[in-house]
Amino acid sequence: MEKVKLYHSNSSFWAFSTTLWAKDKIVIGQAWPLSGPLAPAAKLSAGTTYEMWVKEVNKAGGIYVKQYGKKLPIELKIYDNESDIGKTTKLLEKLILEDKVDFVLPPWGTAWLYAAANICNKYGYILIGGAGGAIKLKELTLPYFFQVLNFAETQGPALAEIFAEVSVKSVAVIYRGDLHGLEYGSTLIPYFKEKGIEVKMVKSFPPDVTKDFVPFLQEAKTLKVDAFVAACYPQESVAITEQAIANNINFNAIWMSVGPYDPVVYRDTFGAKKVEGVMGGGAWNAKTSPGAAELVKKHIQYFKIEPAYWGPLYFLSSLEHFQKSIEKAGTLDQKAVRDVLAKSKFETSLGLYWYDERQILAKECHPGEVGQWQKNVFEVIDKSPKRTARPLYPKLAWPK
Repeated sequence: MEKVKLYHSNSSFWAFSTTLWAKDKIVIGQAWPLSGPLAPAAKLSAGTTYEMWVKEVNKAGGIYVKQYGKKLPIELKIYDNESDIGKTTKLLEKLILEDKVDFVLPPWGTAWLYAAANICNKYGYILIGGAGGAIKLKELTLPYFFQVLNFAETQGPALAEIFAEVSVKSVAVIYRGDLHGLEYGSTLIPYFKEKGIEVKMVKSFPPDVTKDFVPFLQEAKTLKVDAFVAACYPQESVAITEQAIANNINFNAIWMSVGPYDPVVYRDTFGAKKVEGVMGGGAWNAKTSPGAAELVKKHIQYFKIEPAYWGPLYFLSSLEHFQKSIEKAGTLDQKAVRDVLAKSKFETSLGLYWYDERQILAKECHPGEVGQWQKNVFEVIDKSPKRTARPLYPKLAWPK
């Protein structure tokens, strides 16, 4: 991603019509982790999607805005939030109040998104969610926030149903001690119990501090659980897998919330054979829809790598829906565009896309809740019509 700078004219004495026709681009701001612990995963799991969308829109001449009678290209203005929540909120206020950007894009991470949603709503700025999802956001009245990604509320029952289908009898759960981990941990456990799955172990760990997961893995092994479940972020998914392989600790099922979906950071770090059968949050693949296949193709053309198989299809589709909402509204006015976003259905890369009455992406639009690596493909294994493969169970032993 490139950092760009845009100079705004504040000359109030211009004639109204001159001001309209002087508009030559749509400036979109973002407070993003260009550095810090979130940076590598953020770029590959979401950053490239925003970058590709901007390039594709500009290649087509921009977004047509009736108010200006022409297409306006996008200029993306990114500030480094250094993976810090406090800095994220300050930078968002700078983008809105000082830079006066036309729109903003979300940060990366559940806790960061929660903070950003409140800031944007305070100033009447649309925030279309990205990487992150918080059940707590539903409890707030945030008319300018739209939740895009699936999260614990929808993944929990799907995972429990899969475990019941393959006859998982017991599970160990660990979770990072932040908003993401707490929500996943508290949401998953009741669904497991509802399916008669015994939860033998529940442990939390400090986020971005814990490096040694061997004690958790060994305790779960001692308890002889069928499944090991971790509500964690990518760096922790990699560490858990690495340490499980090194200590030859395997389970019939392994699921980690954030990380396994990534073909570069996760699959290619270990190799397709090593991660065969590992489950994770997600999910979609090139078989999901024609638009999904096109996304994979274009992402490889732009970045020489496959996209991550959780967020990118959601994010790209949300941006396509956003673009069509601007075009339908015919203006860059926040409220006018917000009203179209809330009420309209548009075709996107994942298919027909719309938000429910809570302004959360309708569940019917989700391409998948749980994925599993099978022969180099992150298959959708939900027990639903969107399944692309049956679950592999028990998971194969770590290859030597």
